[in-house]
Amino acid sequence: MKKVATAYVLTCTLLIISIWCGVAIGSVHIPIEVLWNQSVDETAANIFWKIRLPRVLLAGLVGASLAIAGAAFQGLLKNPLADPYTLGISSGASVGAVMTIFFSISMPVVGLYALPTFSMIGAIITMVIVMSFARVVDRSLKMETLILTGVIFSSFLGSLISLMIALSGEELRQVIGWLLGSVSMRGWPYVQMIIPFVIVGSLMLWTQRRELNVLLYGEERAKHLGVNVKRSKYLILVGGSMLTGAAVAVSGTIGFVGLVVPHMTRMIWGSDHRHLLPLSFFNGATLLIICDLVARTIILPRELPIGVITAFIGTPVFSYIFYKQRRGKGVRA
Repeated sequence: MKKVATAYVLTCTLLIISIWCGVAIGSVHIPIEVLWNQSVDETAANIFWKIRLPRVLLAGLVGASLAIAGAAFQGLLKNPLADPYTLGISSGASVGAVMTIFFSISMPVVGLYALPTFSMIGAIITMVIVMSFARVVDRSLKMETLILTGVIFSSFLGSLISLMIALSGEELRQVIGWLLGSVSMRGWPYVQMIIPFVIVGSLMLWTQRRELNVLLYGEERAKHLGVNVKRSKYLILVGGSMLTGAAVAVSGTIGFVGLVVPHMTRMIWGSDHRHLLPLSFFNGATLLIICDLVARTIILPRELPIGVITAFIGTPVFSYIFYKQRRGKGVRA
């Protein structure tokens, strides 16, 4: 219990520190006094409440969504190299977003939020198609079938994205910028948009925390221990896909968070999903807030896509995980 308490205290402390650094550091320094007295510096207060705080919260929610989804998928697939993009959900969300930019789609009802709306629709449609096709191929819905189905559809959707990029003109810069990932200039509406999906998706995964622990021993043993394996699979896949689709819809494609964070959390604090899921949630938020801070301050006044920073961090870590797994030294799901 002492180790668990230490894990939560340390993780939450790091998250709080990262949030404050995210809102305070930048081209304009934000004094802490604006939290209770906006008249101290009205310009700084406006930047804090209208630009920095929603941006930091959005980065935190995206990072948390990808990390908890990654932890669940790694447990379900019993593979530390799995991540939220395994089933091709992000490709579906990306197709929806790129189509919106390429065809200049707009809707009076959603207004400026047509891009995240169609991105989320693309993610949902892809999730339904992948799971339906996998079920037609294999009614028992084995994980190998799901992974292969995800790879097939991800490759197809990736080719569609490449086709639209090849045919795009003035939209090219916007398409590439979105695909690289960013939480810049999103504002409170995007935070409000992702919150319901984060809550519902995270709760779906949280209800399966004990089932994920049992599934680590194999599906057959889990059935003998009373786990409804098929139901658990659906809940985990739908919850994780919902989180992934929502994250991609509001921020673009941001890689490696859902791969690196759960794995490092598991290495440090253990593989019990009762704690791995919430700790991954908090650590994912912390990592992406820090990455966003680096992305917007490292080459001021210009700003890097956040996906570039996560790739710089994630690539060596991914290489290390892959090396350890292939060498058979201590990498466990």
